[in-house]
Amino acid sequence: MSYEVTNEQLREHFKDALADAEALVKATAELGGDGLAEARTRARESLRLARARLTEAQDVVVQKAHGAANATDAYVRDSPWEAIGIAAGVGVLVGVLLARR
Repeated sequence: MSYEVTNEQLREHFKDALADAEALVKATAELGGDGLAEARTRARESLRLARARLTEAQDVVVQKAHGAANATDAYVRDSPWEAIGIAAGVGVLVGVLLARR
C-alpha cells in the first residue's frame, strides 16, 4: 500500500486526537456514565487513527531514506573521486559558513 500522508493531514489527525482527549478530560470533570464512556471511545479511536497514520508516514520516510542511501552508495561506488570532491567542497563551504559566525 503506497499511502502517503502529508504534513497537513498529520496535523489534522493530531488536532482531532487532541480535541478528543480534551473532551475526555472535560467529560471526566462534568459527566459520568454514558458521556464519559462515549468520550473515552472517541479519544481511543482518534488516538488509534493518529498512531496508524504516524506509522504509515514513518514507513514512507524509512523507505525513502533507504532509497536515498542506496542511490548514494551506488553513486559513490561508480564515481569515488567525484564523491570525494563533492564531500570536500561541502566541507569547505560548511567551514566557511561556520567561520563567519
